Amino acid sequence: MENSTIVQGFLSYLNFEKRFSVHTAKCYGADLTQFGRFLLSSNDESQSKNTAYSVGGDSDAAVTAALATQTESATDVDQLLLIVDVNTVRSYLAYLNDKQYSKTTMARKLATLRSFYKFLVKRNQINTNPVLSIRTPKQEKKLPRFLEYEEIKRLLDTPPMDNWLGARDRAIMETLYSTGIRVSELVALNMDDVDFLGEVVHIRGKGKKERIAPIGTSALQVIQHYMEFRGKRIQSNSNFDAKVLFVNKHGRRLSTRSVRRKMDKYLKIAGLDPSISPHTLRHSFATHMLNNGADLRSVQELLGHQSLSTTQVYTHLTTKKIKEVYQSAHPREAPQDESQW
Repeated sequence: MENSTIVQGFLSYLNFEKRFSVHTAKCYGADLTQFGRFLLSSNDESQSKNTAYSVGGDSDAAVTAALATQTESATDVDQLLLIVDVNTVRSYLAYLNDKQYSKTTMARKLATLRSFYKFLVKRNQINTNPVLSIRTPKQEKKLPRFLEYEEIKRLLDTPPMDNWLGARDRAIMETLYSTGIRVSELVALNMDDVDFLGEVVHIRGKGKKERIAPIGTSALQVIQHYMEFRGKRIQSNSNFDAKVLFVNKHGRRLSTRSVRRKMDKYLKIAGLDPSISPHTLRHSFATHMLNNGADLRSVQELLGHQSLSTTQVYTHLTTKKIKEVYQSAHPREAPQDESQW
């Protein structure tokens, strides 16, 4: 919201103090812009009603003139943001619901407001956070999609290893699955982030937080194979970015969208569900780790989750798998009602 001083101050706080990514700060800004427009619209409607009462039986021209005058002197967005109360927030949620926003989107927009008003309280611009007493809309529980071991193998074996682009794509998918890193973290990797001797990868995660993740021998071998091709490409391309690990055909850093396009191609070749995304490899990594005995805290550290509750969703996946195995082996004994588990 370009005309709002306090929103710009909040976004600067996210960027420079909280060290949020540009993309995340942009999403917060978009949410606050929408909320600001809602406040302006509600304010205009309120003024319209008041004007209609005040002009009584005057002509339409008089009403229009009165409205124009009030619009010019209307309270600006900053002032409206500072006088928001609980009822205003509830009206906004009702508005979003009428517009048929999903519960997930509504929860995110509410989280934005909660953070924004928490910031204003800390800056002593308001006394209380009007969002504190608002409950987040109950979310539908959706388990993350993951691939079985044989599906992972089929996908990883798809890229050709006899050319540099195929070797790169195989290395990308091997790295995603072996480390469980996000696609945004993968494309941010530089050459010196891979420690072949220590068999770890240095990752710059959300909020500029850094962590170290182990990486498997198989993935390291594939990365090494790709780097041999990559070294030859550098010699014939003066514009090649020598510090970046995964580059496009022009030698520049890959985008997350490019990684998605590459994976779409190999999913089709492998005959797998085209709705699978690169993030599915992260889900698969976490699920397979837990299936093989890893403890939840360790998986939380590997994934870079700030809260353990975020990681706990994968325990539901492993429980579901146990149920399926039990029911296939003991179809008569397994309870049909999941509440009995």
